[in-house]
Amino acid sequence: MLTLIARCDPVAEPYGELVLPYDLRIRSRLRTRLASGEEAVLRTERGAVLRGGECLRSEDGRVVRVSAAPEKVMHVTCADRFELTRAAYHLGNRHVPVEIGDDFLRIASDHVLGDMLLGLGAKLQEMEAPFEPESGAYGGGHSYHEETGHGGKIHQYGDGGHEH
Repeated sequence: MLTLIARCDPVAEPYGELVLPYDLRIRSRLRTRLASGEEAVLRTERGAVLRGGECLRSEDGRVVRVSAAPEKVMHVTCADRFELTRAAYHLGNRHVPVEIGDDFLRIASDHVLGDMLLGLGAKLQEMEAPFEPESGAYGGGHSYHEETGHGGKIHQYGDGGHEH
């Protein structure tokens, strides 16, 4: 069985392909199969989302490319950027994973959220597509306490500083 242990640089000819939907690409421990049917185990660092196009190295040095599997999503468009921003705000307020495009949003299919978006004036299209939502402000795998400096340290952000 192939054991995938770490991210690595892409290669022109990977050994295989690992096709996973978003809800499995957020896991760091997983028993799965490559597109070829070969069994594989994922044992990577916790807290990081696997993205389509990334590569993983196995214990024996083989490289596998990750692909985002098509899944049921709602493709959200609006009459203008203000309405699209408003829709994004309401989805974010509900902590919904959202993929952000130049003139669209995508979320996992959900009739309750769909009704909310329709009520905000959005247009929805159900489709099968790879889903690559934003990882979020803390998507790098850091904990809240590390980021905000709880424990008496002073951290500076951008041009100014904030004491905690």
